[in-house]
Amino acid sequence: MKRQKKAKLSSVQIIALGFFIMIGLGTALLMLPLSSQAPGGASFLDALFTATSASCVTGLVPQDTGTYWTTFGQTVIILLIQTGGLGFMSIATLFLLLLRKRLGLRQREVVVDSVSYDRLGGFVPFIRLVFLGTFLAEGLGAVLLSIRFVPQFGWGRGIYYGVWHSISAFCNAGFDLMGPYSGEYSSFTAYAGDPLVSLTICALILIGGTGFLVWEDLVHNRHHWRRYRLQTKVVLTVTMVLTLGGGAMFFLLERNNLGAGRPLGEQVLSALFDAVTPRTAGFNSTDTAALTSGSLLLTIIFMFIGGSPGSTAGGVKTTTVFVILLHALSGIRRERSANAFGRSIGDDALKKATAVLYTNLLLALVGAVAICAIQPFALTEVLFETFSAIGTAGMTMGITRDLLPLSRLIIIFLMYCGRVGSISFAVALLEKRALPPVTLPREDITIG
Repeated sequence: MKRQKKAKLSSVQIIALGFFIMIGLGTALLMLPLSSQAPGGASFLDALFTATSASCVTGLVPQDTGTYWTTFGQTVIILLIQTGGLGFMSIATLFLLLLRKRLGLRQREVVVDSVSYDRLGGFVPFIRLVFLGTFLAEGLGAVLLSIRFVPQFGWGRGIYYGVWHSISAFCNAGFDLMGPYSGEYSSFTAYAGDPLVSLTICALILIGGTGFLVWEDLVHNRHHWRRYRLQTKVVLTVTMVLTLGGGAMFFLLERNNLGAGRPLGEQVLSALFDAVTPRTAGFNSTDTAALTSGSLLLTIIFMFIGGSPGSTAGGVKTTTVFVILLHALSGIRRERSANAFGRSIGDDALKKATAVLYTNLLLALVGAVAICAIQPFALTEVLFETFSAIGTAGMTMGITRDLLPLSRLIIIFLMYCGRVGSISFAVALLEKRALPPVTLPREDITIG
């Protein structure tokens, strides 16, 4: 009798399992007595929630990071953020390359999937570019932030804060340590009118959320727009529209609310920050709960969209929204194909984009209904929380620390799905290798 071959885990399943193991390890470390100020150590649920939020670069926290966790606990959190942002497989690959170990085809496939790279060729230079770019961006961000923090907190604490927040911002994590100085859960509200801090944080968020494939294209083709891939053109265009257009909308929506009585420059800076940070970063320079209804809705939309593929950001991604809107527009115009920048986008991209968008939307809405059934929060607060979790945005209207255990587990599940990818998570559980032997008969139905 022939031995049956053991079924190998797919790339998606390995990535999902890897994040699960990383969260488990982070939870164990955060439960140690030396990780927190709590007598005997943090509770299992607080540690699990924080480890998931850090690994999935979300930023939702049940306890204030700066006051509750010790320096050791904060170090564990920032390591989880860095690993979760770049991908644990990418970091493992870097160590293998440093040790001059050769990567097998199987290892390359898994890492390619983890960073959304589109080919196996040129893989090693690409990984080097990712880490070099990360080091340069985080290093420069740390220097700029330290210029402000060192005079305030002293050399040791100032440099530590500069490095810590630079990593958190680049990885679109949204964790901060400002609690001891500005008040618990205050984020960067004390720096709303500070151009150095606000613009540095915004720049790090945008660079980290642009996507590593776009980095590669920009490095190789410089300023030659025509040579860029279609994805690069789409990502840069959508990012600019969301950043500048979103900033203008937040400015108009908040000019008579949070902006009232503040200098024009501070209003513009806060509006730009409000447009950038919901796209999965999670910081805030204004009181989120005090935003107008229009700003809250816009924030939810931006959290749902998120960043771009193959980046440190979450959300359904800029390319997903672009493809769906483009196909909708081509349908209205009754065009044969959806065209952009001199290229046509196929139906396969539309199918995947639609699946990603509606799966994330369904998870966020079902999670909101479940939490509403458990606790009597306002609907707006719950929707804001669930969309923040599935988009790994980390923004909140203040209900995170009041969630009951079951509600917290729902948010934990949403954060995990949001980082691994809701479609990927479903595939990891249900993936079947064999194709169906029979194609069923086709029948049309009426649409619209």
